Amino acid sequence: MRNLSEIEKPFLRKDRPQFAVGDTVNVGVVITETVEKKGKLEEKERIQVFSGVVIARQGTGITQAFTVRRIVAGEGVERVFPLHSPKVASIEVLRSSHVRRAKLYYLRGRTGKATRLRERFEGAVAGADAPAEAAATS
Repeated sequence: MRNLSEIEKPFLRKDRPQFAVGDTVNVGVVITETVEKKGKLEEKERIQVFSGVVIARQGTGITQAFTVRRIVAGEGVERVFPLHSPKVASIEVLRSSHVRRAKLYYLRGRTGKATRLRERFEGAVAGADAPAEAAATS
């Protein structure tokens, strides 16, 4: 008998970047529009970018999804994206933030500067040692 993970494996997408809760991302979503041209209805596809902060990740395997939140015209907008969906064209990580929780639902009640997250720098440890090395060489 086959495992469920073996059945799901061909449908998993491998072109997804590593991102975590608290990261600011641009998600390219395939939008299908119906347009009338010369009396005929045609379907056009385009990619629309939804940018915001990842506030949650849930699920495993093919059912894995993530929630992105952004503020539009003073209103909070959240959208849940299936990670392995063909409708998600691209995911681009713009900024990584250091958070201490798995779910950032507390951001829903905050606006303005209260929604800022502390940025995580990949080379922070190497950068901290650089002044000490410079002092040692002089």
